[in-house]
Amino acid sequence: MGAYNYIQNTLEKEYKTADDVYKNKVRTWLKEPSINRVDRPSNLPRARRLGYKAKKGYVVVRVKIGKGRRARPKPMGGRKPKSNYRFVPPGQSHQRIAEQRVARIYRNMEVMNSYWVGEDGNHKFFEVILGDPEMKTVEPGLVKGRGRAFRGLTSVGKKGRHGKKKTLNKKLQKQIREHRR
Repeated sequence: MGAYNYIQNTLEKEYKTADDVYKNKVRTWLKEPSINRVDRPSNLPRARRLGYKAKKGYVVVRVKIGKGRRARPKPMGGRKPKSNYRFVPPGQSHQRIAEQRVARIYRNMEVMNSYWVGEDGNHKFFEVILGDPEMKTVEPGLVKGRGRAFRGLTSVGKKGRHGKKKTLNKKLQKQIREHRR
């Protein structure tokens, strides 16, 4: 078993058993700002699988996201029963929201990927991997195009998309209908 497997197993065990080491990590993360640049990833095997390298041009940022649902918008046109609901679930996952928040702050960098690192009762923590498109050390294929997080081109953004509905052309539809009769 390699070093990455040991690292992965210890991180999983810390989370599952609610170890004191894990709890202390989360407590320190809570005191930090909601978007915080990190020297090195806390889950190195996961970061490496998602494209991180310890070179210039790669940056890791930890993001704190609230777990709750969003409050409903203010009712327009009076208080009607159809407007009388309390919360609206967001249309995106917490991880995708985290990627977009980081992309808005680090505008010169491009979001490559992100992964979950921990959570407590009120917050979830993600680490977002950013690449600088201007640097030659960063692979140009990974950061090509601007606004990857907003266009759903990261691994999380691709999970929520639906494929295009495949429809037959009119001629084939007509042949199928005639065949069924």
